[in-house]
Amino acid sequence: METESIRLLRELSEAFGPSGFEDEVAAIARREGAKWGDVREDTLRNMYLYRRENTGNRPVVVLDAHSDEVGLMVQYVHPNGLLQIVPLGGWAPGVLPGQTVRVRRRDGGFVRGVIASVPPHFATSAKPGDAADCRIDVGASSIQDVEALGIGVGAPVVPDTAFSYDEARGLCFGKAFDCRVGCAAVLETLRRLQGETLAVDVVGVLSSQEEVGERGAMAAAYAVHPQAVLVFEGAPADDTFTPDYARQTVLGKGPMLRHMDRCMITHPRMIRHVIDTGRKAGLPVQEAVRTGGGTNGGVYHVQQGGAPSVVIGQPVRYIHAPCSVASVRDLENGVQLALEVLHSLSEEVLAAL
Repeated sequence: METESIRLLRELSEAFGPSGFEDEVAAIARREGAKWGDVREDTLRNMYLYRRENTGNRPVVVLDAHSDEVGLMVQYVHPNGLLQIVPLGGWAPGVLPGQTVRVRRRDGGFVRGVIASVPPHFATSAKPGDAADCRIDVGASSIQDVEALGIGVGAPVVPDTAFSYDEARGLCFGKAFDCRVGCAAVLETLRRLQGETLAVDVVGVLSSQEEVGERGAMAAAYAVHPQAVLVFEGAPADDTFTPDYARQTVLGKGPMLRHMDRCMITHPRMIRHVIDTGRKAGLPVQEAVRTGGGTNGGVYHVQQGGAPSVVIGQPVRYIHAPCSVASVRDLENGVQLALEVLHSLSEEVLAAL
């Protein structure tokens, strides 16, 4: 039986929303947010979710997750009807050939296609194709065929991947878990805060265009001017290719809190407060030091005078690929951690940090 959070994750995962085209995710946020708060939107399609219990005279804490997913865009059409594409965000090497996709038409509908791949019978190289080297086959044979389908230059594309839930093991399979698991966590955290008394004001932000340079978060930092930020992020799990002793983001072992990545050295007192708060509550917490990857935390912690920012990473296997794996336990524990931290914060606590 699907819980409310699984139902929400299913809808978010299957929503069409590559960078710059987050409309369907924004619509879900507007619908859900209207149940317990006030919803605003800016021209970048950032969605701002304000608790009705906010007073306006307390420190502001942002719960952020980016609404976009890695995708593709049609650059031009070849004479034989194949679509030349460019990546929206960074795809894992070699994962695209042979995958089915949805291409958005001018009228808002979709055409199914497949990423063209050379059969092994004709292959002259074993090297897998990168996104920029791939083409989409929509069953057309000419530029005129493609025009008749309503597909043009600039058409956005995402994988055609259905969400599935294995209840017995508590595992979810689907696309866009980076960062729709984060979006689900933000919405679920705010839903559970209904009627709660806090010492801080809380604003949820579903930010746009993270995969192409954290652009939405830059605008959000100026719009909200937070005093602290909790960034929910679909974090790449390392448990399928890393020795046991070096694993720091294991599926099912709880949210991952990173001390460093390529864009941020996490505020040491803030992350220690979050870790200690989680462990005091009996929640599983993983710690990591990352040399690659970045999040919206890299923006929030330096904009508008800077706000201490901590990334609550939800372990996801195979992010930036057409299908990923996530654990319901990690989603639940991430939400619980955020709730515990929000209840622990006040103007005095933030000043001490």
